[in-house]
Amino acid sequence: MSLTFILVFVIFAFLLALALVYSHWPRWLKGLLAIGVTGFYFFGFASVHSLLGLPSTDALPPRFVMIAAIVDEPRGKFPGALYMWVTPIEEGKSVMHPRAYQLPYTRVLHEQIADGMKKGREGVPQMGTAEAKAGNGKGPTWLNPGTDEQEVKILDLPTPQVPEK
Repeated sequence: MSLTFILVFVIFAFLLALALVYSHWPRWLKGLLAIGVTGFYFFGFASVHSLLGLPSTDALPPRFVMIAAIVDEPRGKFPGALYMWVTPIEEGKSVMHPRAYQLPYTRVLHEQIADGMKKGREGVPQMGTAEAKAGNGKGPTWLNPGTDEQEVKILDLPTPQVPEK
């Protein structure tokens, strides 16, 4: 599929080159078109990169079911990373296919994930919550949203309650 996207972009760039060379458009329009396509290239590259199945660095959903996780501990110049496969929970139900996420390495989260994976292997399903960390308290909250970091907690998934007859 990514080869298809690459070929489409090459054809698009070729058509742009033809338009720039053989058209009688003003130079400012040709320049604007060239800058636009160059910007589109970087946007398209990022989009195709996300289609390849690489872990997303986006924020985790607020509530999720943890399916699997891999811990890549820090070594040398590599800061380490935590990779989680999760399914979002909305209105008490898992709603989507699993998605891979990459989180920065922290020892606390490493321990939570290790405990959660151990319990998961024992048959206890695991869920998690993710909340954005608060700002540093200086200034109005709408001007000080904090960082992109999240506070993640891994918990046992509650057993569903069977309705009474």
